[in-house]
Amino acid sequence: MKNVLKLTLALAMMLSCTTLFAQKFGRINSQEVMIAMPETTEMQTKLQAVAKDWEENLETINVEFNNKLQEFQKNLNTLSDAARQIKEKELNDLRQRGAEMQQMAQQDLAKQEQELMTPIIEKAQNAIKAVSKAGGYTAIFETGSLVYFDEATLTDITPLVKKELGITEAAAQ
Repeated sequence: MKNVLKLTLALAMMLSCTTLFAQKFGRINSQEVMIAMPETTEMQTKLQAVAKDWEENLETINVEFNNKLQEFQKNLNTLSDAARQIKEKELNDLRQRGAEMQQMAQQDLAKQEQELMTPIIEKAQNAIKAVSKAGGYTAIFETGSLVYFDEATLTDITPLVKKELGITEAAAQ
C-alpha cells in the first residue's frame, strides 16, 4: 500500500514537472503593433480633421473677441457708463463662449478617439489571441511592463501578430 502511494506521488510530481516545463510564454509590444496598423493612421487623419474644424471655430471666436476688444479700447473714453457695461458684458460673454467651446472640443476629441480606437484595439487583441493559440502559448506578457525577462524563455510574438494583421515592415514605416 505504501509503495502504491509513493508511486502515485512520484508519478504526480513527474507529470506536474512535465507540464510546468511544457508551458510556452511570449511577449509582445502591442503599442508597436497598433502604431503599425493602417487603421491607426486613418484614425489619426480623422482626428486631425475634427481638431482642425474645432480650431477654426475657436479662431473665429478669438478674432471676434479681439476685434470687439480693440473697438472697446478705442472708444472707451467716449462711451457712457451704460454703453461701457454693455460692451464689457459682450466681451465677457465672448470669452465665456470661447472657454466653453474649448472644453467641448476637448471632450469631443477624446470621445471620438475612444470610438475610433476601440475597433483597432479589438482587432489587435484578436490577432494576439490567434497567434497565441496557434503557437500554443500559455501566457503573453506586454514587453513594456516587464521589469526583467530572460530572452530564451519568452518568445517575441510581435512579428507574428504583425504578419497575422497583414502588416509588412515596409508598410509599418
